[in-house]
Amino acid sequence: MATKQKVVICQDLQTELQAFLADVDYDKLFLLTDTNTHEKCYPLIQDIPLIKEATPITVKASDLHKNLESLASIWTHLSNEGATRHSLLLNLGGGMVTDMGGFAGATFKRGIRTVNVPTTLMASVDAAVGGKTGINFNGLKNEIGAFYPPLCVFIDCEFLRTLDRDNILSGYAEMIKHGLISSMEVYTSVMLYDIDTMNYNYLNQLVAQSVAVKEDFVEQDPKEQGIRKALNFGHTVGHAYESLSFQKGTPLLHGHAVAAGIVSELFLSHRVCGFPMEKLSQVVYYIKEYYAPFMFGCKEYDTLYELMTHDKKNEGGVINFTLLGQVGDVRINQHISKAQVLESLDFYRESFGG
Repeated sequence: MATKQKVVICQDLQTELQAFLADVDYDKLFLLTDTNTHEKCYPLIQDIPLIKEATPITVKASDLHKNLESLASIWTHLSNEGATRHSLLLNLGGGMVTDMGGFAGATFKRGIRTVNVPTTLMASVDAAVGGKTGINFNGLKNEIGAFYPPLCVFIDCEFLRTLDRDNILSGYAEMIKHGLISSMEVYTSVMLYDIDTMNYNYLNQLVAQSVAVKEDFVEQDPKEQGIRKALNFGHTVGHAYESLSFQKGTPLLHGHAVAAGIVSELFLSHRVCGFPMEKLSQVVYYIKEYYAPFMFGCKEYDTLYELMTHDKKNEGGVINFTLLGQVGDVRINQHISKAQVLESLDFYRESFGG
């Protein structure tokens, strides 16, 4: 399977999606949504002639349902409705839908083609692009999955008008990450965007820029053997914050956990790789302005550390961090002592008044 998927930044989604579907040879089209995207986003594409012929599959919304049970229900629908290896599965939704739909496509009959139409900022700049698919399992994020690039990704910021502020912020954290790991130019444009005014046309340009950053890393390293680990920046601590938030019954959106993880990992970058304090302060200020603090105590440090030991990028039981020496200067495979990791948790709490 090709490692690079086609990405279309849409000018006119209905026309472009109809033309694409008319050009693809498939026997049956299936449309996967969750309960939210079926209600809010399906109406934006329901008038496309070929979409009217699609067999609908809907799963319950939220990351809590990105599980084996929901995956099995997708497989059951595909099987009962006569899907074959020549069928096409279109995933209309946020990261949960594109991750799980992608994995359903990767595994059903050993692989049917998929198309992603991301409806959240998070999915547009991250989940829907790059070919990572999967589900949560055994209390761990994306524990089961496969690298399985979609045939095409259609990105349209019109969907973002259906999002609440928290979900915009969730996706924006990945854009901050893309700025930090790429160049001063991208970093500056992301840090100057005013989320309070929400200029959607300009956001579309920033999304295109962010997707290009991710595509570049994915193209260099499709299976995450090396430099693609740059995209993990903020995620080693961020995933631990996210998992802890679920355990505490106060679930964080993925991007809010990543924003908190970026703060901790920039601190580690400063301590270990000399990342400039002035830029660290700049990012902390921006994240404090827009993101609510994640509250946790010293008693939870060991739990957080234990969660980090489950990260898929670890080797030989050692936690593998991606850190930065400067904006765009990525240092993968950084091994950090437990004492330094705990110090980074202190830094987050002190910065956010925890």
